[in-house]
Parts: sequence; C-alpha cells; structure tokens
Amino acid sequence: MSNKTLPERRADETPAAFFPTFQQEMNRLLDQFRTGWKLPQNGEPALFSEPVFPAMDIVETDDAVKISAEVPGVKEEDLDASILGDVLVLKGEKSADHEESEDNYHRIERQYGSFRRQIPLGFTPEDGAVSADFADGILKLEIAKPATAKSGIQKINIKKT
Repeated sequence: MSNKTLPERRADETPAAFFPTFQQEMNRLLDQFRTGWKLPQNGEPALFSEPVFPAMDIVETDDAVKISAEVPGVKEEDLDASILGDVLVLKGEKSADHEESEDNYHRIERQYGSFRRQIPLGFTPEDGAVSADFADGILKLEIAKPATAKSGIQKINIKKT
C-alpha cells in the first residue's frame, strides 16, 4: 500500500462548482416553459428562444401611471388587460401559421405563444380611471391615481448605530 497523497484540487475544479451553474441554467429553462416561447422569425429556431414577454415602458407621474407595451403580431382580440386589486394584469396570445408548397413537398408550421405580466401599482384605481389604446402593435395604458395615492412620500430617517 502506498502513502501517496492526492494533489489538492482548487475550488473551481471540484464537481460541486458545476452545480450552481447547472442550477441557474435549469431555472432559466423552467422559466421559459412557464412563460412561453418567442415565435421564430425568418427561419430562426423556436426552441430555447427568448420568452414571449412584451417589452414595457412604465412611467409614474404625480397623477397617473403610464404603461406602453410592445406586442407586435398580437391581435386586439387576443389581448387582455385587467385590474385585480392593486395589480395590472396583461395577457395575450400570439400565433403564426406558415404554409409552403412546391412540386415535391408541402409544409405547414403552426406555432403558438402566450404571455402574462403582472405589474403591481401600489394603489387600487377607481372605476373608469383606466384608459387604453392599441395601435401598430403598441398597447398604451394610462391609470389615474386616486387622491389617496397622490399624497406625498414619507421620508424615513435612518439612524447610524
């Protein structure tokens, strides 16, 4: 029996270093399954593309919250915006069909994606306080703040200990 000792491994060489990266990748993939898949454009592969999330701009003023969501390819009838308490919920579906025929083949592709975004507002809007416009793949919402939400910000003094 030999008294040889094994050389020490660096921390980044251990099998355990593999698992945090693996866990992050698995979380990313599971998030994509939960949120949907981006529809492919011009022959790009659909699998493992970016999730179907509308890009959004949210601006808060003293009187309102203004939201602009990019939803290209989504039809107005496939778009839903609602308020649930103090949360704005945006949902939509996007589908694409592609059919191609030549002399020796016929190909039909159908793809589908959906999204759901929840935006906490920090206040419950009054009835009729929300306006929405949809044109050219852009949904614009303006949510007027109730008087109670317009009150000033309360500054908290932080003491050094």
